[in-house]
Amino acid sequence: MALAIFDLDNTLLDGDSDHRWGEFLCQRGMVTADDFAQQNDRFYADYQAGTLDMTAYLTFVLAPLAGRSHDEVAALQRQFISDCIEPMLLDKAFALINQHRIAGDILLLMTATHAVVAEPVAARLGFQHWLGSGVSLEENGYTGKPEGLPCFQEGKISHLHAWRAKRDTTPDLSDTWFYSDSHNDLPLLSRVGHPVAVDPDATLLQHAEQESWPIISLRD
Repeated sequence: MALAIFDLDNTLLDGDSDHRWGEFLCQRGMVTADDFAQQNDRFYADYQAGTLDMTAYLTFVLAPLAGRSHDEVAALQRQFISDCIEPMLLDKAFALINQHRIAGDILLLMTATHAVVAEPVAARLGFQHWLGSGVSLEENGYTGKPEGLPCFQEGKISHLHAWRAKRDTTPDLSDTWFYSDSHNDLPLLSRVGHPVAVDPDATLLQHAEQESWPIISLRD
């Protein structure tokens, strides 16, 4: 038994769910579309460049949920999955997940994407275990603010250590697979025994080639 960790955006999905969520908010008229879309695009460009301030991004993208009830957000999540996530699903991604499931491995989705998006997407992909960036809640609903350390770059290592500490038995990192498309995940990719670059960006592709890591595509 091994641990198989999967990044989400542009790895298991043909696109970025976090960025798509921002577009979804614009389409729903929940934000001032032009200004929000431009800022959303700027944050995404920073992510691709490896310069993203994740806390600033989460503060920005969660603000429209301030004061909304759990039921309101749940309805938005259902619509988002139907309208935006279903077209991003990849047959080969499901096949890869099932390959590890059949092998008896522990499956863990790990993403920098905030929990409002990550939780329903994890369920759609069939994951029992998932880790994402935290969202602040109160009794009546959402505060519109992030919570805790973002599950991003080195933060993924901290989240993984905390998750492992809560479990009685978890495979060692030498028996851990991690699938990702992004150079932002190099801190964790460099820690596991089985790093795999999936449709990698240019920086990760170069690093994977230098380190002789497997390079695969779930889109071809």
